[in-house]
Amino acid sequence: MLPDDIAKNIQNAVDRHFDDQIDVTAALVAFPSTRGNEATAQDFMAEAFAARGLSVDRWQLDVDDFKHLPGFSPVSIPYDNSYNVVGAWRPASPNGKSLILNGHIDVVPEGPLDMWDSPPYQPRREGDRLYGRGAGDMKAGLISCLFAYDALATAGYQPTGNVFIQSVIEEECTGNGALACLARGYRADAAIIPEPSGDSLTSAQTGTIWQQITVKGHPVHASRATEGFNAIKAAYVLIQALEVLEAKWNGEKEQHKYHCSHKHPINFNIGKIAGGDWPASVPAWCTFDLRAAIYPDDDIQARARELEDCIQAAAAQDRHMSNRPPEIDYQGFMAEGYALDDMENAAAPVSLLEACHELVHGEGLQRRVGTGTTDARFFGLYANTPGMVYGPRAVDIHGFNEWVDLESVRKSTQAIALFMANWCGLEKI
Repeated sequence: MLPDDIAKNIQNAVDRHFDDQIDVTAALVAFPSTRGNEATAQDFMAEAFAARGLSVDRWQLDVDDFKHLPGFSPVSIPYDNSYNVVGAWRPASPNGKSLILNGHIDVVPEGPLDMWDSPPYQPRREGDRLYGRGAGDMKAGLISCLFAYDALATAGYQPTGNVFIQSVIEEECTGNGALACLARGYRADAAIIPEPSGDSLTSAQTGTIWQQITVKGHPVHASRATEGFNAIKAAYVLIQALEVLEAKWNGEKEQHKYHCSHKHPINFNIGKIAGGDWPASVPAWCTFDLRAAIYPDDDIQARARELEDCIQAAAAQDRHMSNRPPEIDYQGFMAEGYALDDMENAAAPVSLLEACHELVHGEGLQRRVGTGTTDARFFGLYANTPGMVYGPRAVDIHGFNEWVDLESVRKSTQAIALFMANWCGLEKI
């Protein structure tokens, strides 16, 4: 570990610029960077990297560059206006370990605006809370990477190992942004992803499968509804069958060491549904989108087949659907689960992060198992790089009135800065 005086100087450097850090975070929250609309927010990040003297790599994603790689998820939205941005520090004579700091720029849709207390893209501060879509998930974490880097310079140092700060797209639907960074050649000895983990370290995370299921009905006038086949009602039959399968998978948790103590590790979610064309017509179609979790040690293809078999078995019990089976399409996540603790080379970076956290917080670093997916899997599964999910406390991510705890942001920024300094090494500027 660094000498106490240097470590204290780095922590103080974070504090001196923390008001600026909040302002920059708020400015980034103001960009409505939903999928397909990330470009202006990425311009903002590119300018921030350049202002710090980092070399800037900004490129448009091309699916042909990474669709052949393990971890690829099928994408339905074109990459016409979709860019990754990486800010890189490469010392002239590197002799320290290298580090990736990774965060995603994309946010989920905000939902009905009248259900927010204030507009989601007008960031609002109340005490130690910063409100806004993406404030917690995960723009505060992304900006903390910048200001952790700044703290070293403010204290009079620069890293002696390579540092790559990645601002990526599509974490919320495929993870292909992080995969594109791997395809472009970015590698490091460790990675930190400051997702809102509540000041804890994620030991393991579930994987995710997205399926889109379409049921075809038989339309007739509503006055003769019993003579038709209602696709919306049929979709509900399939959803009920999926609920049974969800319960079955949760019943298997004792077989999975990381989530065996979790109350409800496997969650199926019907996130979207649409169907029908007219109130007085029996609906001819219904489409719903399923998000299903899987365990870290699951075979993703086998689990996908289980989902398909469940849907088709339920359909086979119905006279109409047995003759016209539901269509199942894959759009979005085909994400394997990931366990940091399975990695033999994780001990050193995890031990260092624990020490940095304890220095800042005055208490040990807690572990958690996640029931969602993050981009950490790309580093751990496909690049042999320990991907550590460690970030601030946030509330109501993906919900209304999302907010991030600014005191938690301050401390996690300090811990990340100390990790960078110890892991990469320092030299006087």
